[in-house]
Amino acid sequence: MAINKASVAVVFMVSGVLMVFFGTVLTFVGPIIIDDQVVKNTVIDPKNEVSYRMWKDVPVPFYMSVYFFNVLNPQEILKGEKPMVEQRGPFVYRKQIQKENITFHSNGTVSYLEFRRFFFEPDMSSGNESEVVTIPNMLVLGAAIMMENLPFAVRLMISATFKTFKEGPFLTKTVGELMWGYDSGLVDFLNKYLPGMLPSTGKFGLFADFNNSNTGLFTIHTGQDDIRKVHMVDSWNGLTKLSNWNSPQCNMINGTAGQMWPPFMSRESTLPFYSPDACRSLELVYQRDGVMEGIPLYRYVAPKTMFANGSDYAPNEGFCPCRQSGLLNVSSCRHNSPVFISHPHFFNADPVLLDFVHGLKPTEDEHGLFIDIHPLTGVPLNVSIRLQLNLYMKRVSAITETGKISEVVMPMIWFEESGYIDGPILSTFYTNLVVLPAVMEYMQYGFIVLGVVIILIAALVHHRVKVKPHIACRMAHASYYRPHIACRMAHASYYRPHIAGRMAHAS
Repeated sequence: MAINKASVAVVFMVSGVLMVFFGTVLTFVGPIIIDDQVVKNTVIDPKNEVSYRMWKDVPVPFYMSVYFFNVLNPQEILKGEKPMVEQRGPFVYRKQIQKENITFHSNGTVSYLEFRRFFFEPDMSSGNESEVVTIPNMLVLGAAIMMENLPFAVRLMISATFKTFKEGPFLTKTVGELMWGYDSGLVDFLNKYLPGMLPSTGKFGLFADFNNSNTGLFTIHTGQDDIRKVHMVDSWNGLTKLSNWNSPQCNMINGTAGQMWPPFMSRESTLPFYSPDACRSLELVYQRDGVMEGIPLYRYVAPKTMFANGSDYAPNEGFCPCRQSGLLNVSSCRHNSPVFISHPHFFNADPVLLDFVHGLKPTEDEHGLFIDIHPLTGVPLNVSIRLQLNLYMKRVSAITETGKISEVVMPMIWFEESGYIDGPILSTFYTNLVVLPAVMEYMQYGFIVLGVVIILIAALVHHRVKVKPHIACRMAHASYYRPHIACRMAHASYYRPHIAGRMAHAS
């Protein structure tokens, strides 16, 4: 029976060693397996049905929320008083994105056109598109700035043209008209006699060129050759660099197209992307760790230097001529119209901008932009891009429509493009990228701990089996010698008096 127990102990000890070995191997091989699966599912490849469909059709619901700055005192502004505005909105539009004309190239890149369409969502909006707001008239006040250096007589003629078409310094229109366009005799006149002066040839609206349009021909890396390049832009409209700006650095086309990033990100990683709407590359920086529905994430935000002027941040000198920090002059790619981009309510901008307009209250929670990224895959989990459109306006002599307007960067609208992963996609994401890696991690340590416990138990059993025969043998020897010992003790008792007597005689 002892031999059987010893054999069992040896078998258990071998099993424990194998479990420890397997668990140790798993600690090294497990992450490699996970990384390999991430690479396999991140590469842009039609064979990866799920990931390819996510990239192609972007099934995540995206929304654009638009807020107008309704002007409360247009007549007082013309007299030189400070503008007063109130925020109206949101007016929410569901954004549908779809890639078309997808062409794969032999150098590990893919080209596509991404079309966007917007659909009004009344249930998510504060009002409907028939709501009326008043904003500065870009056609008049923008043109006045563009024409201020022309001869005096020409400016008089321009002012007369405005009056002929009954165009004033401020517009009172419905939200739908301001967004997607309205009929204007002046627009028709300019398109007929000065073609190319305006960005569109049809109705004039702030987002007229956005709906049913594409963002240009992107060519990006698929990651087949190098996963570190996946989604990175190779060219845009055939260009590898821009010509809008005044320095090579500012004209660089960096990063991705702004939807996904390469996997295996660290806290030192940044989020560079090229934005056709901003006419430049932008870069977000790590802010903090976070969790969304159990999925770990990194939050990236815009650094204060993003829209800083050249005086406050030298690398931005190429984006000048600049005004206060917090404003990006996009006139060079907007037909020279005096348009500036900023964060909403001039968040993170020079505080002096708030002194020129009543009604602005910037806060990070409401007006800061962010992207929450799953660092292992580079997939955005929650996105909120918030930007504001501003018009630089002032009095221009001979153009009487400008009255005595004080020099000001006037906020017109701000918008938020937002979306987040939820539903079945989130569940699949959570299972594959959180649950399974966690199970694998627990398994590897579980094997090691269980293996060590089994080894210890087996060693203890084996030790007891080995020790028991020696104890039995010693007990048998003790039984054999016990009578002899008793006999010797009896003899010793018998001779003790004789020995005592002899010792007495000797004395």
